[in-house]
Amino acid sequence: MEQLTPAKVTPADPPGGAAGDAEKRRGLRRMKQVALSFLLGATVVFLLTSWAESAGWPAWVGYVKAAAEAGMVGALADWFAVTALFRHPLGLRIPHTAIIPNKKDQLGNSLGDFVGSNFLSEDVIRDKLKRVEISRRLGGWLSQPDNAERVTSELATVVRGAVTVLRDEDVQAIMEQAVVKRIVDRPWGPPLGKILAGVFEDGAHHKLVDLMCDRAYEWVRDNHQAMLRVVSDRAPSWSPKFVDEMLADKVYGEVLSFAWAVKTDVNHPMRLALDKFLGEFAQDLQNDPKTMERAEQIKGQIVHHDEVQKLIGNAWATAKEMLLNAAEDPSSELRRRVRAGLQSLGERLIADDSLASKVDSWVEGAAAYLVKNYSKEITTIITDTVERWDAEETSRKIELQVGRDLQFIRINGAVVGALAGLVIYTVAQLLF
Repeated sequence: MEQLTPAKVTPADPPGGAAGDAEKRRGLRRMKQVALSFLLGATVVFLLTSWAESAGWPAWVGYVKAAAEAGMVGALADWFAVTALFRHPLGLRIPHTAIIPNKKDQLGNSLGDFVGSNFLSEDVIRDKLKRVEISRRLGGWLSQPDNAERVTSELATVVRGAVTVLRDEDVQAIMEQAVVKRIVDRPWGPPLGKILAGVFEDGAHHKLVDLMCDRAYEWVRDNHQAMLRVVSDRAPSWSPKFVDEMLADKVYGEVLSFAWAVKTDVNHPMRLALDKFLGEFAQDLQNDPKTMERAEQIKGQIVHHDEVQKLIGNAWATAKEMLLNAAEDPSSELRRRVRAGLQSLGERLIADDSLASKVDSWVEGAAAYLVKNYSKEITTIITDTVERWDAEETSRKIELQVGRDLQFIRINGAVVGALAGLVIYTVAQLLF
């Protein structure tokens, strides 16, 4: 089966784009011309001094000739060295030339290994993070209102994006499976009984009982005719009407007195009986199998009721609308609280040494874990990217970036070669 090789890509252009590349290309051509002029100058001087020496000029001509000859050799050698980095000099396939195009992948691997060993080391990362003091810098940055608002705005953008991307039916399914199903699957009796027991023991239900007693008294007080009608309807047919009215008034008065007594007397037997009943009911919800079974039946009726199912289905839509509105409104309570929380966190990071130390420790630990376990994956980004680059285009790009500075090597080769040749010739004349 034919093996597929990754397509070669052109390395990304540096900041500046085409205009920056054109300027660098012009600068590279100028420097090449300058370096070439040194070589040509040394050559011209060498030719002239050679003629002058053969014509019998004084001895100083030999010194100049030696300097020019060595400068010419140095310039040619450095031209060869610089050119050999990027291409074959004069098109001749001399061994160990066109180093960058031929050794591109090895250079990428070496660069990845160098970065991994010297920059993605756990000790290096920890030392750097300790000296940076991220928590202090982050605290000072977050404590500024404008920066806290900026982070809040970015978080709001993230929330809007996440909420918009999520499909309503997927979220509703998750809510039903993860939330509703878990609530339904758990028995309601014991936890509900425990909650009610705590409420009844603390007497927190007394205000509700007071409200019920007040409403009961008010109903009896305001429904005199209804009470009379009930008594009259249940009276024997042979009973005289005035007797029924007298009996109804008597019953109404007793009921009203009873309702008033229950309303005003917190220690009324009716209230005490109600407290006892509620306490026993809370215990039955936790311990009595029949009561717990009844609670489960009621739970099923509630959960499967059409209105409850509709409420569950609309819960995400409602929450989604609330989140979007809160995220889009800079003055919303949610964004104000997030903004205030970020500022408060920033101030605490500055003032609280223990918190700052914990944050620094977390950051160091997370960074150390990443470089310890994933440094190879990180450096692979370098090696794989370089491997995918086109060799010739990579060579041209690198030459464009550093070639101008490399031309100084050629210039220095001519100058240093000339000086070295002059020194060697002078020493030879003195010794021999």
